Formats: sequence, C-alpha cells, structure tokens
Amino acid sequence: QVPLVESGGGLVQPGGSLRLSCVASGRTSSSYTMGWFRQAPGKEREFVAAIAQNGGRVYYADSVKGRFTISRDNAKNTVDLQMSSLKPEDTAVYYCARWRRGSYYTPSGYDYWGQGTQVTVSS
Repeated sequence: QVPLVESGGGLVQPGGSLRLSCVASGRTSSSYTMGWFRQAPGKEREFVAAIAQNGGRVYYADSVKGRFTISRDNAKNTVDLQMSSLKPEDTAVYYCARWRRGSYYTPSGYDYWGQGTQVTVSS
C-alpha cells in the first residue's frame, strides 16, 4: 500500500477558492504521475487533473480548465489542487491517486487512492 492522504476540503461559497493537498507516504509518489478525481453522489468517479512526475506536463478536464491548477512538490511528496471560481457543480468527494498504466483520464489507470476529502460549494 501507498497511503495517500487528502486534506483541505470544506464548505465554500460559489466563486470561492479552496486548496486541496495530497501527501504520500514514502518516496514512491515522486516517481509517478499523480492525479485528482472527484465523485458526486449518484455519479461515476471522474477525472479532474493529473501531473507528470517531474511536473512538466499537466492535464485537466475541460470542466475545470482555467479554474483549477495542479502542482506538486516531490521533496515534500505532495500534490496540490488549487481550485478557484468554484461552482455548485464542483461539489464532490475529491480523491488523490497514483497513476500506474494506461490512460490518465480514467480511474482504471490508477492503482492507489486516498480516502477522499469532501468539497461542498453552496451559498
């Protein structure tokens, strides 16, 4: 197991910002592309963003492009997701995950997952 622990979720008003953080134990996360997914009640888990192991390439879902920014600090084994201009439809449990093989955009490409952190966007 590669424990991944997310933090930073909470309740925010529409238009507000939140910063999620994912900490990985050990040093394994720095060798892998890492991703963020989210899952709203009654919906499938969906891709949000991913970042290559050296941070040189990033990938975003169209729904968050221009509003969310993924970053990483390999020295600290962290992967962050800065979320701005939040909308009610961004409400979901957000998960950090380690990519293993295949597509960056589907959950099946990831082998280790955190427990998730709840983000609620509501006035």
